[in-house]
Amino acid sequence: MFRILVIRLGSLGDVIHALPAVASLKHSFPRSHLSWIIKPQWAPLLEGNPYVDEIIPYQRTAAGLSAAWRRLRRERFQLAVDLQGLIQSSLVAAAARAEKIVGLDRSQAREPLAAMVYSTAVKTTAVHRVDSYLEIAAAAGATNTVTTFPLPQGRPEGWLPKGPFVLACPLAGWASKQWPLEYYEELAAGLKMPLVLNGTQAAAETLGRVPGAQVHISGIPGLIDATRRAHTVVGVDSGPLHLAAALSKQGVAIYGPTDPASHGPYGGTIRVLRSADAVTSYKRREEEDPSMRAIQPGEVLEVLNALS
Repeated sequence: MFRILVIRLGSLGDVIHALPAVASLKHSFPRSHLSWIIKPQWAPLLEGNPYVDEIIPYQRTAAGLSAAWRRLRRERFQLAVDLQGLIQSSLVAAAARAEKIVGLDRSQAREPLAAMVYSTAVKTTAVHRVDSYLEIAAAAGATNTVTTFPLPQGRPEGWLPKGPFVLACPLAGWASKQWPLEYYEELAAGLKMPLVLNGTQAAAETLGRVPGAQVHISGIPGLIDATRRAHTVVGVDSGPLHLAAALSKQGVAIYGPTDPASHGPYGGTIRVLRSADAVTSYKRREEEDPSMRAIQPGEVLEVLNALS
């Protein structure tokens, strides 16, 4: 049997962006066995995925690394596709002893030394991350492009309004990508339906500071369920926004220091608002970027209320 190993260890948005590439690989090799190695916290995104035959957990503990190593050495993979571009992920590909290892060219990999492991290094031309992953899949032998996002249904966690509501996930991996928290109060006051703020338990206190908004605490299954049930969404450049785009939700995406052309919501159902003065920068700053503050709540309300 032709065995394929996909390496995309995380995170939420990046795993979602990789789904069409993986679907394309499996669809192009229909009798193959496709394994995806991933960090356990992101594995719920792959539940029930018809294009993934096996999920291999990757946990950076002594026991976790040992278990992953044994699993990779147990079978002979014919193809390994590294969608991460890190030294860490390329070493995983090498451990699998695949006959062919495909990954990004050193000029594009996040850690250029990773490309030393690849037998096929790909210099992509696509702008958006989803399309770049599809180019890597094509270089690996995918002849059929399947632009699909086979996400699980999720399951209810916590309480949500019975009627229509707007879902927002205000926090991002970098503070510079966040919209000012105080703007959500004005948003909640001006909407025609309830505003629900989703986050993890660690974010509960922060989200609770927004008067007029309901706080919804959940893990990934609860986030998926809430996103499916939401009427519209408000997002910043973070995983929950890319989840909403993959589910073809309508809404607003607020961008500042990151480029929506490459990292924006995929599919065209979510409208992007970005200041004309925004400067693209991927520096992880601990304060909000001024271009995020430049997008006023009234602009967001205008779009959302037109969709209600």
